[in-house]
Amino acid sequence: MNIVLLPKNTQIKSTLTINEPRQVQHIQNHLKLHVGDTLKIGIRDGQRYLTRVIALHKDTVDVCILTAQTIPEKRKITLILALPRPKVLRRIIVDAVTLGVEHIILLHSYRVDKSYWQSPLLTQIDDYITLGLEQAGDTVAPQVQLYRRFKPFVEDILPELMCDDRAVYVAHPYAEQTHQQMNEPCCLVIGPEGGFIEYEIELFKKNGCQIMSLGNRILRTETAIPYILGALSI
Repeated sequence: MNIVLLPKNTQIKSTLTINEPRQVQHIQNHLKLHVGDTLKIGIRDGQRYLTRVIALHKDTVDVCILTAQTIPEKRKITLILALPRPKVLRRIIVDAVTLGVEHIILLHSYRVDKSYWQSPLLTQIDDYITLGLEQAGDTVAPQVQLYRRFKPFVEDILPELMCDDRAVYVAHPYAEQTHQQMNEPCCLVIGPEGGFIEYEIELFKKNGCQIMSLGNRILRTETAIPYILGALSI
């Protein structure tokens, strides 16, 4: 936890009280802060501040604001992801948020098991976003959308995402073209384990997407995302 996030409706005063049990425990047991130490806090979807601890209690921590700080810039990337297995969803969302993705779309495809959409973990996405923001020292959450119908998304929604001249790169392990230079802003499409089926690839092509391979190794979804984000020219 590299920043303590307070709820977005928090009133900004010269002194603030942190009372969320997980945060208080982290400050006292992991950071081991004392009165006079500094602490970074942020208002969810708002400003970030450097503060000083002025009081430590069993269930609360009081701080005073020293100065406002710059919020890390988002990367102009829309990550379109075939809904992964629920047990890896948490890691993927946390990593994507930590890396600064501004928009995340979870999409159905042929190789996505329909049972994934009934997973209770989907209701915990906001918790995963919080973990990613805390890791990155960020305050602004990315937009997250879910689409359960593949063809209407590619034909109707995807063109709207491309209207500001954003390129769409579709990572596919069996594509002939390997990635060259990719630039932001853009949309990145990552398929399920095993990749998209041929019909889906052809539909992407028909709608103006660039199909590319990440090399001669087939990567897990959670490996492909940081790999391809690192390959972008910014």
